[in-house]
Amino acid sequence: MSKKKIIAGCLAAFLAGGIAAVGGICYLVGFRAEHIGDLARFLGARRFIESRYVGDVDDEKLMDGAISGMVQALGDPHSIYLDPEMYGQLMSQTEGSFGGIGVYMGFKDGSVSIISVMEGTPGESAGLRAGDEIVAVDGTPVTEYQPEEVAMHIRGEVGTDVTLTIRRAGEEDKDYTLTRGSIEMKTVAGKMLADGMGYIRIGTFSEHTGREFASALQELEGQGMQGLILDLRENPGGLIKSCVEVADHVVPKGTVVSVIEKNGKKETYESDLAESKYPIVVLIDGNSASAAEILAGALQDTGAATLVGTKSYGKGSVQVVVPMHHDDALKLTIAKYYTPSGRCIDGIGIEPDVEVALPQDATSDVQLEKAEEVLRGKL
Repeated sequence: MSKKKIIAGCLAAFLAGGIAAVGGICYLVGFRAEHIGDLARFLGARRFIESRYVGDVDDEKLMDGAISGMVQALGDPHSIYLDPEMYGQLMSQTEGSFGGIGVYMGFKDGSVSIISVMEGTPGESAGLRAGDEIVAVDGTPVTEYQPEEVAMHIRGEVGTDVTLTIRRAGEEDKDYTLTRGSIEMKTVAGKMLADGMGYIRIGTFSEHTGREFASALQELEGQGMQGLILDLRENPGGLIKSCVEVADHVVPKGTVVSVIEKNGKKETYESDLAESKYPIVVLIDGNSASAAEILAGALQDTGAATLVGTKSYGKGSVQVVVPMHHDDALKLTIAKYYTPSGRCIDGIGIEPDVEVALPQDATSDVQLEKAEEVLRGKL
């Protein structure tokens, strides 16, 4: 008998032997009848690998790889399987501090670009800039990773090095070796400008952003603020919960954002603010994404603010992180969000009310200057 027939016979035996058990499993977990064959095929392949593969088989790695492969097959840059190390890094980032280089990244059209660089971080010290494209991490092209997996490889233990290959417009690709530092996530900064205008910049929406924003707002109000410039440029987004906490202070009572899942289930987040206290101008750009677009869109739709700058990034999908049973997790896109007027801006972005580009050779912040001009006209 030929080797091919032996292998085929083994596979057939494995599949036949497990079909009754597979049917029972499918019934218990709610699979449709047509899924029974797929599950039997998967279990048969796994059993054949375990029994016949010439090398050692790590069952845990085998299952991790199967789950990761399923997620990759979705073709969604924001969905990813998180092994225990990656899951731990993600949790530390949202909680307030982590080991990294201090850059936020965006994933679009198969490329990875730097959206913003945090002040006082290794990324700023090395001279990285918003708009830089990351083409490799420690010599491995980013095309060999899932998009969001790139961030996990850049983060790591404080004091260790990571080398990024950077592509910058008009220049040759260049390697930057950076030593990871402890990145403290202070996300809000505020100050008073001239003529009673307050200015608050939100760098990202993390666990404590709502509280930080409330504190900055209270301080500026105590200094006699009569109007607010809210800077969301180079803000990659973050937690919807924190975004809504900020919206409670600036978006008039009503809908802030609606999240609609595949099955049509709709969850609406609302603001309880009775009315706007003062005129607001919001700064956005091509790197304002996700939760930053939710806030900007709500302020624009409700007429509570004038948007100044350039069209935003256009990330209108919602991800959820689901812990699993081995300190790992799935980060999966489960819904799209809609602004109060019903706009879905995924892949489209938000157009500003007043368009002002920031030239690369600008000697001053012309977008901020325009925002001040617009706000001054409202006071």
